[in-house]
Amino acid sequence: MTIEPHLSELERRHKELEREIEDALQHPGVDDLVVTEMKRRKLQLKDEIVRLKHEQQAH
Repeated sequence: MTIEPHLSELERRHKELEREIEDALQHPGVDDLVVTEMKRRKLQLKDEIVRLKHEQQAH
């Protein structure tokens, strides 16, 4: 079974979150906790992407 589709989806979501964070930072009224939560989710996605790529290389 290939993980490429899953990996592509994670990368797409990561980029989407990055754009959302950049957009939120352009608006001074955005709650810092909201931005922090988006950054946390982005980091989780990044960790999952790295883990999957590492597993893929190991096989």
